[in-house]
Amino acid sequence: MKAVIVREFTPFDQAQYGDLPDPEPGEGEVVVDIEAAEANFPDILYIEGKYQKKPPFPFSPGLAGAGIVSKLGAGVTGLSVGQRVMVLPSYGTYAEKLALPAGYCFPMPDDLPFDVAASFGLVYQTAYFALTDRAAMTPGDTVLVLGATGGVGMAAVQLARALGAGTVIAATRGEKGAALAREFGADAVVDTGMENLRDGMRDAVKEATGGHGADVVIDPVGGDASAAALRAMAWCGRLIVVGFASGQIPQFGGNYLLVKNITVGGVQWTDYRARQLDRVQEAQAHIFRLWSEGKLAPRIADRLPLAQFAVALAGLQAAKVSGKIILTTKDRGE
Repeated sequence: MKAVIVREFTPFDQAQYGDLPDPEPGEGEVVVDIEAAEANFPDILYIEGKYQKKPPFPFSPGLAGAGIVSKLGAGVTGLSVGQRVMVLPSYGTYAEKLALPAGYCFPMPDDLPFDVAASFGLVYQTAYFALTDRAAMTPGDTVLVLGATGGVGMAAVQLARALGAGTVIAATRGEKGAALAREFGADAVVDTGMENLRDGMRDAVKEATGGHGADVVIDPVGGDASAAALRAMAWCGRLIVVGFASGQIPQFGGNYLLVKNITVGGVQWTDYRARQLDRVQEAQAHIFRLWSEGKLAPRIADRLPLAQFAVALAGLQAAKVSGKIILTTKDRGE
Protein backbone atom coordinates (compact mmCIF):
# COMPACT_ATOMS: atom_id res chain seq x y z
CA MET A 1 0.00 0.00 0.00
CA LYS A 2 1.00 3.63 -0.45
CA ALA A 3 1.54 5.62 2.73
CA VAL A 4 3.32 8.55 4.32
CA ILE A 5 6.18 6.93 6.22
CA VAL A 6 8.05 8.29 9.25
CA ARG A 7 11.21 6.23 9.82
CA GLU A 8 12.79 8.79 12.15
CA PHE A 9 11.63 12.09 13.61
CA THR A 10 12.22 14.75 10.98
CA PRO A 11 10.84 18.06 9.67
CA PHE A 12 7.36 17.25 8.38
CA ASP A 13 8.23 17.98 4.76
CA GLN A 14 11.01 15.37 4.92
CA ALA A 15 8.71 12.45 5.71
CA GLN A 16 8.63 9.84 2.94
CA TYR A 17 5.81 8.85 0.62
CA GLY A 18 6.21 5.25 -0.44
CA ASP A 19 5.20 1.64 0.07
CA LEU A 20 4.46 -0.32 3.23
CA PRO A 21 3.12 -3.86 3.60
CA ASP A 22 -0.65 -4.14 3.80
CA PRO A 23 -1.70 -4.44 7.47
CA GLU A 24 -3.47 -7.46 8.94
CA PRO A 25 -6.01 -7.12 11.75
CA GLY A 26 -5.17 -8.42 15.20
CA GLU A 27 -7.71 -9.68 17.69
CA GLY A 28 -10.44 -7.09 18.14
CA GLU A 29 -9.18 -5.08 15.16
CA VAL A 30 -10.37 -4.34 11.64
CA VAL A 31 -8.61 -3.16 8.51
CA VAL A 32 -10.12 -0.08 6.86
CA ASP A 33 -9.34 0.95 3.30
CA ILE A 34 -8.91 4.71 3.73
CA GLU A 35 -10.69 6.94 1.22
CA ALA A 36 -10.04 10.31 2.89
CA ALA A 37 -7.84 11.53 5.76
CA GLU A 38 -8.16 14.74 7.74
CA ALA A 39 -5.00 16.86 8.01
CA ASN A 40 -4.52 18.27 11.52
CA PHE A 41 -1.79 20.37 13.12
CA PRO A 42 -0.85 17.57 15.58
CA ASP A 43 0.19 15.50 12.55
CA ILE A 44 3.18 17.84 12.25
CA LEU A 45 4.06 17.24 15.89
CA TYR A 46 3.90 13.46 15.42
CA ILE A 47 6.26 13.57 12.43
CA GLU A 48 8.73 15.86 14.20
CA GLY A 49 8.68 13.98 17.52
CA LYS A 50 7.17 16.90 19.43
CA TYR A 51 3.90 15.22 20.44
CA GLN A 52 3.54 13.78 23.94
CA LYS A 53 3.05 10.30 22.44
CA LYS A 54 5.76 8.89 20.18
CA PRO A 55 4.79 5.89 18.04
CA PRO A 56 7.33 3.18 17.19
CA PHE A 57 9.05 3.46 13.80
CA PRO A 58 8.06 3.20 11.06
CA PHE A 59 4.63 4.77 11.34
CA SER A 60 2.17 6.86 9.34
CA PRO A 61 0.68 10.02 10.88
CA GLY A 62 -2.99 10.94 10.69
CA LEU A 63 -5.58 11.13 13.46
CA ALA A 64 -8.85 10.93 11.52
CA GLY A 65 -10.18 9.54 8.30
CA ALA A 66 -12.95 7.62 6.61
CA GLY A 67 -13.15 4.51 4.45
CA ILE A 68 -14.49 0.99 4.04
CA VAL A 69 -13.96 -2.01 6.32
CA SER A 70 -12.06 -4.64 4.32
CA LYS A 71 -11.03 -7.23 6.94
CA LEU A 72 -12.23 -8.32 10.39
CA GLY A 73 -9.98 -9.65 13.14
CA ALA A 74 -10.93 -12.36 15.59
CA GLY A 75 -13.69 -11.45 18.04
CA VAL A 76 -14.97 -8.41 16.15
CA THR A 77 -18.73 -7.91 16.30
CA GLY A 78 -20.93 -5.01 15.23
CA LEU A 79 -18.97 -4.26 12.05
CA SER A 80 -18.98 -6.00 8.68
CA VAL A 81 -16.80 -6.11 5.57
CA GLY A 82 -17.92 -3.38 3.17
CA GLN A 83 -19.21 -1.09 5.92
CA ARG A 84 -18.50 2.64 5.58
CA VAL A 85 -16.87 4.07 8.72
CA MET A 86 -15.20 7.16 10.06
CA VAL A 87 -12.07 6.30 12.04
CA LEU A 88 -10.30 7.98 14.95
CA PRO A 89 -7.10 5.98 15.56
CA SER A 90 -4.10 6.94 17.64
CA TYR A 91 -2.30 7.55 14.32
CA GLY A 92 -2.09 6.06 10.85
CA THR A 93 -4.71 7.53 8.47
CA TYR A 94 -2.07 8.87 6.04
CA ALA A 95 -2.12 5.49 4.30
CA GLU A 96 -4.28 3.49 1.92
CA LYS A 97 -5.03 0.91 4.61
CA LEU A 98 -5.13 1.00 8.40
CA ALA A 99 -5.51 -1.66 11.09
CA LEU A 100 -7.11 -0.32 14.26
CA PRO A 101 -9.35 -1.36 17.18
CA ALA A 102 -12.92 -1.93 16.09
CA GLY A 103 -14.11 0.50 18.78
CA TYR A 104 -12.28 3.32 17.04
CA CYS A 105 -14.56 2.94 13.99
CA PHE A 106 -17.79 4.92 13.73
CA PRO A 107 -20.50 3.79 11.28
CA MET A 108 -21.41 6.58 8.84
CA PRO A 109 -24.74 7.54 7.32
CA ASP A 110 -25.02 6.00 3.85
CA ASP A 111 -25.28 9.40 2.16
CA LEU A 112 -22.36 11.02 4.00
CA PRO A 113 -19.38 11.58 1.63
CA PHE A 114 -16.04 10.24 2.81
CA ASP A 115 -14.33 13.66 2.72
CA VAL A 116 -17.05 15.22 4.86
CA ALA A 117 -16.96 12.28 7.28
CA ALA A 118 -13.19 12.68 7.70
CA SER A 119 -13.78 16.37 8.49
CA PHE A 120 -15.99 15.34 11.40
CA GLY A 121 -13.06 13.76 13.20
CA LEU A 122 -10.84 15.22 15.86
CA VAL A 123 -12.06 18.83 15.95
CA TYR A 124 -15.78 18.10 16.17
CA GLN A 125 -15.27 15.50 18.89
CA THR A 126 -13.09 17.96 20.84
CA ALA A 127 -15.61 20.79 20.48
CA TYR A 128 -18.50 18.49 21.37
CA PHE A 129 -16.99 17.35 24.67
CA ALA A 130 -15.79 20.86 25.48
CA LEU A 131 -19.34 22.19 25.13
CA THR A 132 -21.47 19.36 26.46
CA ASP A 133 -19.32 17.70 29.09
CA ARG A 134 -16.76 20.18 30.38
CA ALA A 135 -18.80 23.38 29.98
CA ALA A 136 -22.19 21.75 30.62
CA MET A 137 -23.75 24.04 28.03
CA THR A 138 -27.53 24.29 28.26
CA PRO A 139 -30.00 25.62 25.67
CA GLY A 140 -30.13 29.40 25.81
CA ASP A 141 -26.55 29.86 27.05
CA THR A 142 -24.36 32.54 25.52
CA VAL A 143 -21.24 30.93 24.04
CA LEU A 144 -18.06 32.84 23.16
CA VAL A 145 -15.67 30.94 20.88
CA LEU A 146 -12.06 32.14 20.61
CA GLY A 147 -10.11 31.35 17.47
CA ALA A 148 -13.43 30.90 15.71
CA THR A 149 -11.97 30.33 12.23
CA GLY A 150 -9.59 27.57 13.36
CA GLY A 151 -10.55 23.90 13.26
CA VAL A 152 -11.93 23.51 16.78
CA GLY A 153 -13.29 27.06 16.71
CA MET A 154 -15.40 26.54 13.60
CA ALA A 155 -16.66 23.23 14.95
CA ALA A 156 -17.55 24.86 18.27
CA VAL A 157 -19.49 27.69 16.59
CA GLN A 158 -21.51 25.21 14.55
CA LEU A 159 -22.10 22.81 17.42
CA ALA A 160 -23.08 25.54 19.87
CA ARG A 161 -25.71 26.73 17.40
CA ALA A 162 -26.90 23.16 16.67
CA LEU A 163 -27.14 22.32 20.38
CA GLY A 164 -29.36 25.30 21.16
CA ALA A 165 -27.12 28.12 22.37
CA GLY A 166 -29.02 31.37 22.76
CA THR A 167 -26.26 33.58 21.38
CA VAL A 168 -23.02 32.46 19.71
CA ILE A 169 -20.22 35.02 19.62
CA ALA A 170 -17.15 34.38 17.49
CA ALA A 171 -13.80 35.94 18.33
CA THR A 172 -11.59 36.16 15.24
CA ARG A 173 -9.39 38.59 13.36
CA GLY A 174 -10.40 40.75 10.38
CA GLU A 175 -13.37 41.04 8.05
CA LYS A 176 -12.71 37.78 6.24
CA GLY A 177 -12.74 35.85 9.51
CA ALA A 178 -15.89 37.65 10.63
CA ALA A 179 -17.72 36.74 7.42
CA LEU A 180 -16.69 33.10 7.75
CA ALA A 181 -17.79 32.95 11.39
CA ARG A 182 -21.21 34.34 10.50
CA GLU A 183 -21.46 31.77 7.71
CA PHE A 184 -21.05 29.09 10.37
CA GLY A 185 -23.80 30.51 12.56
CA ALA A 186 -22.24 33.17 14.78
CA ASP A 187 -24.70 35.87 15.90
CA ALA A 188 -21.98 38.39 16.65
CA VAL A 189 -18.25 38.76 16.06
CA VAL A 190 -15.45 40.25 18.15
CA ASP A 191 -12.41 41.38 16.15
CA THR A 192 -9.40 40.27 18.18
CA GLY A 193 -7.20 42.62 16.14
CA MET A 194 -8.63 45.62 18.02
CA GLU A 195 -6.18 47.95 19.76
CA ASN A 196 -7.49 47.44 23.31
CA LEU A 197 -8.54 43.79 23.41
CA ARG A 198 -8.57 43.65 27.22
CA ASP A 199 -11.50 46.06 27.48
CA GLY A 200 -12.81 45.81 23.92
CA MET A 201 -13.78 42.13 24.09
CA ARG A 202 -15.63 42.66 27.35
CA ASP A 203 -17.52 45.64 25.93
CA ALA A 204 -18.40 43.84 22.67
CA VAL A 205 -19.67 40.73 24.47
CA LYS A 206 -21.69 42.81 26.90
CA GLU A 207 -23.24 44.73 24.01
CA ALA A 208 -24.14 41.52 22.17
CA THR A 209 -25.74 40.01 25.28
CA GLY A 210 -27.54 42.98 26.75
CA GLY A 211 -24.98 43.23 29.54
CA HIS A 212 -25.16 39.55 30.51
CA GLY A 213 -21.75 38.31 29.35
CA ALA A 214 -20.65 34.87 28.15
CA ASP A 215 -21.91 31.80 30.00
CA VAL A 216 -19.44 29.57 28.17
CA VAL A 217 -16.04 30.32 26.61
CA ILE A 218 -14.31 27.79 24.36
CA ASP A 219 -10.62 28.69 24.26
CA PRO A 220 -8.23 27.10 21.74
CA VAL A 221 -6.06 30.24 21.70
CA GLY A 222 -4.61 31.20 25.09
CA GLY A 223 -2.57 34.34 25.70
CA ASP A 224 -4.16 37.77 25.61
CA ALA A 225 -7.43 36.46 24.17
CA SER A 226 -7.94 34.20 27.20
CA ALA A 227 -7.33 37.05 29.62
CA ALA A 228 -9.76 39.28 27.74
CA ALA A 229 -12.43 36.57 27.56
CA LEU A 230 -12.29 36.04 31.31
CA ARG A 231 -13.35 39.65 31.84
CA ALA A 232 -16.28 39.15 29.43
CA MET A 233 -17.84 36.26 31.32
CA ALA A 234 -21.17 36.10 33.10
CA TRP A 235 -21.72 35.08 36.70
CA CYS A 236 -21.09 31.31 37.06
CA GLY A 237 -19.48 31.23 33.62
CA ARG A 238 -17.42 28.26 32.46
CA LEU A 239 -14.21 28.68 30.45
CA ILE A 240 -12.79 25.56 28.79
CA VAL A 241 -9.16 25.47 27.67
CA VAL A 242 -8.75 23.49 24.45
CA GLY A 243 -5.30 24.57 23.28
CA PHE A 244 -2.73 27.34 22.94
CA ALA A 245 -2.73 28.42 19.29
CA SER A 246 -1.19 31.75 20.30
CA GLY A 247 1.81 29.93 21.73
CA GLN A 248 1.09 31.43 25.17
CA ILE A 249 -0.30 29.32 28.01
CA PRO A 250 -2.99 31.43 29.72
CA GLN A 251 -2.77 32.60 33.31
CA PHE A 252 -6.13 33.16 35.02
CA GLY A 253 -6.58 35.76 37.74
CA GLY A 254 -8.02 34.14 40.84
CA ASN A 255 -9.84 37.35 41.74
CA TYR A 256 -12.07 37.08 38.65
CA LEU A 257 -12.84 33.45 39.42
CA LEU A 258 -13.78 34.34 42.97
CA VAL A 259 -15.97 37.39 42.50
CA LYS A 260 -17.98 35.95 39.57
CA ASN A 261 -18.05 32.27 40.59
CA ILE A 262 -16.25 31.40 37.33
CA THR A 263 -15.05 27.86 36.61
CA VAL A 264 -12.01 27.15 34.42
CA GLY A 265 -11.53 23.66 33.03
CA GLY A 266 -9.82 21.87 30.18
CA VAL A 267 -10.50 19.11 27.69
CA GLN A 268 -8.15 16.44 26.35
CA TRP A 269 -10.23 14.38 23.95
CA THR A 270 -7.95 11.34 23.70
CA ASP A 271 -8.61 10.65 27.38
CA TYR A 272 -12.30 10.16 26.57
CA ARG A 273 -11.38 7.63 23.87
CA ALA A 274 -9.14 5.80 26.32
CA ARG A 275 -11.48 5.93 29.33
CA GLN A 276 -15.05 6.29 28.04
CA LEU A 277 -15.16 4.90 24.51
CA ASP A 278 -18.91 4.29 24.73
CA ARG A 279 -19.48 8.03 25.23
CA VAL A 280 -17.26 8.82 22.25
CA GLN A 281 -19.36 6.46 20.14
CA GLU A 282 -22.54 8.17 21.36
CA ALA A 283 -21.09 11.61 20.67
CA GLN A 284 -20.14 10.71 17.11
CA ALA A 285 -23.57 9.23 16.43
CA HIS A 286 -25.09 12.51 17.67
CA ILE A 287 -22.75 14.56 15.46
CA PHE A 288 -23.77 12.47 12.44
CA ARG A 289 -27.46 12.97 13.29
CA LEU A 290 -26.95 16.73 13.43
CA TRP A 291 -25.36 16.55 9.96
CA SER A 292 -28.32 14.53 8.66
CA GLU A 293 -30.64 17.22 10.05
CA GLY A 294 -28.74 19.91 8.14
CA LYS A 295 -27.35 21.54 11.29
CA LEU A 296 -23.64 20.86 10.67
CA ALA A 297 -21.55 21.34 7.54
CA PRO A 298 -17.75 21.15 7.80
CA ARG A 299 -15.96 23.61 5.55
CA ILE A 300 -13.46 21.82 3.33
CA ALA A 301 -10.90 24.34 2.13
CA ASP A 302 -8.96 21.96 -0.11
CA ARG A 303 -8.68 18.34 -1.21
CA LEU A 304 -5.23 17.03 -2.08
CA PRO A 305 -3.85 13.62 -3.02
CA LEU A 306 -2.06 11.83 -0.21
CA ALA A 307 1.30 12.32 -1.92
CA GLN A 308 0.92 16.07 -1.35
CA PHE A 309 0.66 15.74 2.44
CA ALA A 310 3.52 18.23 2.95
CA VAL A 311 1.60 20.92 1.06
CA ALA A 312 -1.39 20.37 3.33
CA LEU A 313 0.68 20.51 6.50
CA ALA A 314 2.56 23.61 5.36
CA GLY A 315 -0.78 25.38 4.97
CA LEU A 316 -1.79 24.40 8.48
CA GLN A 317 1.54 25.46 9.94
CA ALA A 318 1.28 28.87 8.30
CA ALA A 319 -2.30 29.28 9.54
CA LYS A 320 -3.39 30.24 6.03
CA VAL A 321 -6.24 27.74 5.78
CA SER A 322 -9.85 28.56 6.68
CA GLY A 323 -11.39 25.12 6.88
CA LYS A 324 -10.29 21.52 6.68
CA ILE A 325 -7.74 20.06 4.26
CA ILE A 326 -8.58 16.52 3.19
CA LEU A 327 -6.05 14.05 1.79
CA THR A 328 -7.47 11.50 -0.64
CA THR A 329 -6.06 8.11 -1.62
CA LYS A 330 -7.75 7.66 -5.01
CA ASP A 331 -5.71 10.33 -6.82
CA ARG A 332 -2.17 9.59 -5.69
CA GLY A 333 -0.59 12.52 -7.51
CA GLU A 334 2.41 10.41 -8.49
